[in-house]
Amino acid sequence: MLLSPAGVEALRTALTRAHFTSNGIAGRLGAQATGGVARNDFRAALRATEDRDPLATLIRVFICDQTEPDAAVAAALAPLTVSEALAGGLVERYGDGLRAGVDLEPYGDEWWVLADVPASARPGKPLHAEHVLGIGGATQTLIGATVRRPVETALDLGTGSGVQALHLATHARRVTATDVSERALRFAATTAALNGQDWELLRGDLVAPVAGRRFDLVVSNPPFVVGPGTTTHVYRDSGRVGDAIGAELAAAAPHLLTDGGTMQYLANWVHVTGEEWDERVASWFAGTGLDAWVIQREVADPMAYVNLWLTDVGEAADPQRMAAWLDWFDAHKVEAIGFGIVSLRRAGHDEPIVRVEDLRQRVEPPMGDHIAAWFDRQDWLRVRDTDALLAARYRAAEGLQLRQEATMGDEGWAVDRQVLAMPRGLRWSEEIDPLVLALVGGADGRLPLRDQLALLAAAHDVTPGELAEAAGPIVAHLVERSIIEPVTD
Repeated sequence: MLLSPAGVEALRTALTRAHFTSNGIAGRLGAQATGGVARNDFRAALRATEDRDPLATLIRVFICDQTEPDAAVAAALAPLTVSEALAGGLVERYGDGLRAGVDLEPYGDEWWVLADVPASARPGKPLHAEHVLGIGGATQTLIGATVRRPVETALDLGTGSGVQALHLATHARRVTATDVSERALRFAATTAALNGQDWELLRGDLVAPVAGRRFDLVVSNPPFVVGPGTTTHVYRDSGRVGDAIGAELAAAAPHLLTDGGTMQYLANWVHVTGEEWDERVASWFAGTGLDAWVIQREVADPMAYVNLWLTDVGEAADPQRMAAWLDWFDAHKVEAIGFGIVSLRRAGHDEPIVRVEDLRQRVEPPMGDHIAAWFDRQDWLRVRDTDALLAARYRAAEGLQLRQEATMGDEGWAVDRQVLAMPRGLRWSEEIDPLVLALVGGADGRLPLRDQLALLAAAHDVTPGELAEAAGPIVAHLVERSIIEPVTD
């Protein structure tokens, strides 16, 4: 840990006593100053904390990145001494006072996370090769996407500061966290102790520290950045060439999961000229025996991608580094890079379900609930043949909308396109034909689908048998997308 056990206890006492929590800070600063802090505008926050009481000093040091007098910092951290804080790197000497040596971030109203100070707070200062990230956008994406059902054992691969493990401990009886960086593990151990949690912490690359062990839930925010395999910062660079780390995790998943276990991780993948990106990603799961749902949330062009990651570590002014990275993309015909969430499940079926989809629309959080429900729907569909699907009753999703595009002609409006849209959940939209529209429109939960199709067949001058044969895969797709829902009562 960064501090001794007694030092961690003293720090917790100081933070709790000062009400250095998200709600405590918001209450002290007020809405305007809190909003400014979120935009890295600290002017109002500094005006609101001029009296230098313990909470004010902690806000100025760890939120506004100010240098404060020794006496004020000592009073704010007591009973932790300044010498202990300096030895643990919690604060550092700067000019004629003390400033933050780490990013000590209140998380929610009951947790704190320790990480390295971000590059944006110290322009021009190179990041440590084993820089430990705090709570960023990718971190939040994985937190929101994780299935939060109770499990016995959970694993956080590449824990960094320990944010994912914090959440896992709320619904797993035992948490294991790994990282290749000894430095990251010290941060994670401090985060765990500061929040009163106890995790098994192991050092090693990806799955190596847990070889031969299985878990009910595995999550990972790995160093997924795509490139030539150069390693300069362990939080970003895996040392693997291209997007190989995503495929490597997929191959490891069957050996990590218990029966019914779930693995979820973030990944980048390349879009290569002349290839279908979804087929490339789907190939990762061939032979694994796992159900897989991959959701692409973002796509970036190579220039924007390189700029993003060079800026992230303060290397934006290195034209040679940028040129080498872009040349690698050109040599491998990479036209774009996708980012998304991989969710795998060891369901134990001979014919696993693999879906790779583009889902870039805004979704209703938390994503993890939608992912869990998707796997539940796959379980429901898997055990039902066409006859069983036809025997079930269905109800259209609540709030389902119909959107039409039409062209005015000599005989009035002619409908060109009809789209079913879900205003909630994953907010899917599906272009449909009149027959499917009639099927969904009649799904009120009262009639079995077979009876509903008999009525549609008569209205559309087709035989019930022909309609039933065509309806099976259509209904399965509509259920998978949750556009219609089976009625179980």
